[in-house]
Amino acid sequence: MEFIRQTIPDVILIQPTVHGDDRGYFLETFRQDLFENFIAREIKFIQENESKSNKGVLRGLHYQLAPYAQAKLVRVVEGSILDIALDIRPSSPTYGEHIAVELTSQNKQQLFIPQGFAHGFVVLSESAVFSYKVDNYYNPAQEQGITYNDQKLAIDWQLPQHQLQLSEKDKALPNFSSILF
Repeated sequence: MEFIRQTIPDVILIQPTVHGDDRGYFLETFRQDLFENFIAREIKFIQENESKSNKGVLRGLHYQLAPYAQAKLVRVVEGSILDIALDIRPSSPTYGEHIAVELTSQNKQQLFIPQGFAHGFVVLSESAVFSYKVDNYYNPAQEQGITYNDQKLAIDWQLPQHQLQLSEKDKALPNFSSILF
């Protein structure tokens, strides 16, 4: 298992070691000891979620206010997505910057997104099954979001606008300059 810091160093790409032959493959998707050793702190994931979405479905950019902020460990079980982690920590030198990573069932990579980030993804394949662990429970009263197409963020979602499918809630999210902490 290899841990790779991204251009925003707190965001970590995890490349598992895949053991395969003509029968199939095996890999460890998570090792608490290796993970905590790399990030140099304890983390306790308390819930795991899974969603299935069709091509063009865009979910996000979502986050929760403290003390309900969530760190996430995300991966794709089936298909392909573009995953976005946006730094919303006001005191961070990378505030307002984002990481974009293509996660697929083929590359089996995972992305660790710490607390203090907004998160979103768009499905690039015909459909995708997306799985993620979180270190805090979902609290709808503390959920916030940022519009996916904020000009200031300049996120390239890799699909034409007419292919994107958003929930009514996500269509109504505010611009980055309007976010709450």
